[in-house]
Amino acid sequence: MQSSNHRLRDMEQHHPLLSAGPDVETGSLAAGVMVGSSHAGHTAGNRTLWFIQDSCGMVCATMTWFLVLYAEFVVNFVMLLPAKSFWYSLLNGATFNSLAVLALASHLRTMLTDPGAVPKGNATKEYMESLQLKPGEVIYKCPKCCSIKPERAHHCSICKRCIRKMDHHCPWVNNCVGEKNQRYFVLFTMYIALISAHALGLSGMHFFTCIKVQWNECSDFSPGVSVLLLIFLCLEAILFLTFTAVMFGTQIHSICNDETEIERLKNEKPTWERRMRWDGMKAVFGGPPSLLWCNPFTGLRLRRLLLLTQGRRGGSEFSV
Repeated sequence: MQSSNHRLRDMEQHHPLLSAGPDVETGSLAAGVMVGSSHAGHTAGNRTLWFIQDSCGMVCATMTWFLVLYAEFVVNFVMLLPAKSFWYSLLNGATFNSLAVLALASHLRTMLTDPGAVPKGNATKEYMESLQLKPGEVIYKCPKCCSIKPERAHHCSICKRCIRKMDHHCPWVNNCVGEKNQRYFVLFTMYIALISAHALGLSGMHFFTCIKVQWNECSDFSPGVSVLLLIFLCLEAILFLTFTAVMFGTQIHSICNDETEIERLKNEKPTWERRMRWDGMKAVFGGPPSLLWCNPFTGLRLRRLLLLTQGRRGGSEFSV
């Protein structure tokens, strides 16, 4: 289709360009979620909290929190508090609980951050003309969400949106991993791997200590209950450590090679200028290397978060 000296190529055939209507506005989302769209206009007044209402994702995210809190319970109340050494309990408790808080904070930031969603329904004639495209320039339209598809964007069938630099959709964080939240996903996998390794080490020490003395002396719980809790914790820690360590390594490799998992699986040839190694890391984590890279609270504004949470009273604006 040619209009105003440019062509629009659909990702699938026989999907005409949408005509402008009262329900389609640049930068607005038909499903109701707005999170800091890059399109100027009335976005400032429409920013709401990003959340995907997917039943499977919500169940997986809840399970993630339950398992982390379970590990906190076993580590604190079964192993550390009954320990005879005050400094052993204090140091390990402070380390484990701090890492757990960082892991859960990273999980929340990954889940509640817009991964880079393209405004839905912006493939209008008026918006096309505002782009001032050069003659013969080809752009792509997604027939599923009726939006202009930027380079390296892919459509997510669960989020029902096109996501910039989409790596994959992760049910454990109930969100896509994309351009704007990949940093928090990397931190989430790193901190979960660290607390899993720490929990395994503490469990081994606790077993070794309790074997040398009576079980009743090293735990406030009965021997049978303590053993069951520790065995389940060890199984959980092994599974989480294996999964998150692999995911962390995969994500770092993708960032350093400036290639998403989808692009790798599809064997897409890069048409963009790649940011290799440290340039890629700086682009994802922001700025030169520093301890702020490990901080999931960076850029979080409590006042804005409270305002966004209060904005949920509208109902439909909180769902996709």
